[in-house]
Amino acid sequence: MRKNFGVKTWLYPMPVFIVAAYDGEGKPNAMNAAWGGIYTDNMVGICLSEGHKTTQNILSSKAFTVSMATEECLVACDYLGIVSGNKVADKLEHAGLHAVKAESVNAPVIEELPMTLECELVSYDKETCFMVGRIVNVSADERVLDDAGMIDVAKLKPITYDPIHHQYLPLGKKVGQVFSDGKALK
Repeated sequence: MRKNFGVKTWLYPMPVFIVAAYDGEGKPNAMNAAWGGIYTDNMVGICLSEGHKTTQNILSSKAFTVSMATEECLVACDYLGIVSGNKVADKLEHAGLHAVKAESVNAPVIEELPMTLECELVSYDKETCFMVGRIVNVSADERVLDDAGMIDVAKLKPITYDPIHHQYLPLGKKVGQVFSDGKALK
């Protein structure tokens, strides 16, 4: 038997994104955002309310970065979701995070978060709060790369958001191989 819950924003895994942008004076700001993901081959889509300082910065600068929150930076990343940049001007500094300019767009990369998507703003729908960004570069700190030079999720240790119990969860262990394990049913 199944239990019906009605319309809910429950989906797993829900990534924990840290979205960052510069304001008009070049000061970085960042926020925690969980409602988003890959939109098309080279686009990311995220729901960001228009009232957020980071959203206003993105609309002004036309660029932003998206980093995966990690186990190592969980407290700082959660803080970025609790405190508004409209009220706390030095939010990143207070969280103990440091920003440098992205290589491909005019947006900050948070040094402590080892994987970042550098994006150009494509569109923003004020009614739905849906923002689309074109991914122009993905950068990763060498400490999260495997021997082949690719991102190793076990080293990255991204966290996910549980929207039902309001908790952060780590990604689990490998349980299969994509485009391979299903061949057993041929």
